Amino acid sequence: MLDQNTNRPELPPEIARRRTFAIISHPDAGKTTLTEKFLLFGGAIQMAGQVRAKGEARRTRSDFMQMEKDRGISVSASAMSFDFAKYRYNLVDTPGHSDFSEDTYRTLTAVDAAIMVIDGAKGVESQTRKLFEVCRLRDLPILTFCNKMDRESRDTFDIIDEIQQNLAIDVTPASWPIGMGSDFIGCYDMLNDRLELMDRADRNKRGESVVLNGLDDPRMESHVPPALLDKLREEVSMARELLPPLDPKSVLEGHLSPIWFGSAINSFGVKELMDGIAAYAPAPQILRTETREVAPEEPKVTGFVFKVQANMDPKHRDRVAFVRLASGHFERGMKLLHVRSKKQMAVANPVLFLAADREVTEEAWAGDIIGIPNHGQLRIGDALTEGEALRFTGIPSFAPELLQACRAGDPLKAKHLDKALMQFAEEGAAKVFKPAFGSGFIVGVVGQLQFEVLASRIELEYGLPVRFEPTQFTSARWVQGAQAAVDAFAAANKQHMATDSDGDPVFMTRLQWDIDRVARDYPDVKLTATKEMLV
Repeated sequence: MLDQNTNRPELPPEIARRRTFAIISHPDAGKTTLTEKFLLFGGAIQMAGQVRAKGEARRTRSDFMQMEKDRGISVSASAMSFDFAKYRYNLVDTPGHSDFSEDTYRTLTAVDAAIMVIDGAKGVESQTRKLFEVCRLRDLPILTFCNKMDRESRDTFDIIDEIQQNLAIDVTPASWPIGMGSDFIGCYDMLNDRLELMDRADRNKRGESVVLNGLDDPRMESHVPPALLDKLREEVSMARELLPPLDPKSVLEGHLSPIWFGSAINSFGVKELMDGIAAYAPAPQILRTETREVAPEEPKVTGFVFKVQANMDPKHRDRVAFVRLASGHFERGMKLLHVRSKKQMAVANPVLFLAADREVTEEAWAGDIIGIPNHGQLRIGDALTEGEALRFTGIPSFAPELLQACRAGDPLKAKHLDKALMQFAEEGAAKVFKPAFGSGFIVGVVGQLQFEVLASRIELEYGLPVRFEPTQFTSARWVQGAQAAVDAFAAANKQHMATDSDGDPVFMTRLQWDIDRVARDYPDVKLTATKEMLV
């Protein structure tokens, strides 16, 4: 994310109204529920589902994989576009589970801001901290939503203090909660001096607003019980004294995070947060490539693939590449240069997403996220342009922390397993390594749950039962250096060598000693735990 350059020309109105953001949080803070309510307020759905729906209750729209529905967790980033007021929101819902953090890291390269969701009772949790660090690296503006205020939660000052201490970012309240748990009746909107009241009866209904002239307006007493009103007046005056005012420039620079309080399941506080995204999150930003910076107002279309999802519709064996448009005005049927293969590609059926639903779109602008159905031509990191050979930077690939050998339940179907694993490797769902010696594949993931997801998906989508078995190796490192040095190193360490799905050399390690030995004996080669997806 680059600094807000005041000398830049004004953005075309269609680009200026785009807001592209991700929602990040620890698992179970209410991220997917908040996503549902965004869709509800944006008019994209008529009734919000529930992550843990029972019986005939409506399930969530952003969790479309069978496993997500069974377990009530998000394991895949999904993108959604919808309009609210005069803005077009492009929302990316990311997996909160740490086993899928690589998907989340890559997603954060494709957005201009992040919404951090915090549980009012638990405060800042470990995964929130990790994801926040990634936002920090990219100087992403962060807006905070403190959820579940209708349950017993911590003191408001404690929550704000914990965010400031743990994440080293200033926090300013945009709203202030009145009561908590069963006494929670709503919030005081500190930006507009309004009282927002929650309707507990209808979870799909937004709360009512009472416009007041500040906290001393006599009408406050008819809406707020005396004990809560005294506490509210005292806390708001302390907050205004002690906490920094809301400075839009500081928010855009990533130094200050406004915080809203609410209850996503009760649709409360969501509309205020959406108004806040429109007001304080940035329009599409400048993105970096190896050779130059790409500004959204440039007339020529450019974009990059940050995610590939296979088999979103298992009946059609399709692959959809999620492309973040960096500049220009894209129109259906355009021919774009696929930079890696140097071939022209006609984009005949670009789609916009509403979770599992998608519709063909006639046009899209910088900031939008479109899906391009393809049969494996597009990979994570690929750039699409109107002719210029650009390579977008900053899309990471991490060394896996867990390695297991993968075998087909039926040996006659080993060929099908090759194909399935390669597809998941291109999708970024796992790393697949082909050892120089022996048959079979070694699959690497960041977290144990990914093995279960892979086994479940290979069986569901390909009809192939598979088993994962322990292997002697514990980690993998990419080998970098001059070609001659890498070749000599590979020849001397054949038992440890493998190639990844891109054909790049990988050194498989058993102990830290292996890595130390290479550093000592082979100064001309370097082992790295990350690989930039530059293609």
